[in-house]
Amino acid sequence: MPFYRFENFKSYRFNPHLSTAEGPVIEGEYMYFRMVTKRVGTGSELHYHPNELMAFPLEGKINCVVGSDRRIVPPGIFVHIPPYARHGFKATEEGDLHYLYIKDRTWTLIGAAADEALPDKALSATKVAQDIKAGKYPGKKKEPEKSKAIVAGLGNCYYPMIDALDAPPASGHCERWVEGAHIAFGFVESPPGHAEQAARAPHETFVYVIDGALDAVVGKQKKRVTAGAVIHVPKGSAYRWVVTKGKSVRYAAVRSLPRLEAAIGKRGAADNWRG
Repeated sequence: MPFYRFENFKSYRFNPHLSTAEGPVIEGEYMYFRMVTKRVGTGSELHYHPNELMAFPLEGKINCVVGSDRRIVPPGIFVHIPPYARHGFKATEEGDLHYLYIKDRTWTLIGAAADEALPDKALSATKVAQDIKAGKYPGKKKEPEKSKAIVAGLGNCYYPMIDALDAPPASGHCERWVEGAHIAFGFVESPPGHAEQAARAPHETFVYVIDGALDAVVGKQKKRVTAGAVIHVPKGSAYRWVVTKGKSVRYAAVRSLPRLEAAIGKRGAADNWRG
């Protein structure tokens, strides 16, 4: 099934000892594609994980730390968290925070506190919940000297994509892409009638429609997708979408990169996040 809406999925909270984040997950072959909610004034403690994370706020603002760089991030700014980078996201006091959250599947959705050693194998959400219920802390003991979290030398991890998500439409087709180690993130604006297609997708792709609509075909399935819809294109699948008449479209897209595909092809994808 290539067409989804997050509201039709179960919401999960994976790291209650580290974060208030909750939301559904769509699991691809190479990536986790998620919508995360953090309630006003709440969020995550500083933590890290070996897999790459990308975030794009849609509503609310992020009180964001990546490495040692702290910023207030509104919708329209993309945040890149390289593997092992120390980071923490909190919703500001202005309101709840909703953002797209994408991780590669070389590790699971469970991280480690910034002042702990990384476990040899990622804990499952079930194991974390069992430990908390038993009154045990799910992570390692506090030994900052054993942490693998990267704090310095990360460079600028914040990328403006658009001034505001309700800004006037672009005059033509426009794409802004950022490539990380494993995943590429793109912000796309297209006028009515613009088409994208491939006989065989070179990489796994997820698309989240922010505004407007697309008449989409993936494989043999077709659907008109509107704001809030997700399109999943597996690697090797045929796809085509056309911007519907009368209005431009805006969407966020992510795609796997060859390095990620090779790593998962060799070692397999992490699959124990549920337990």
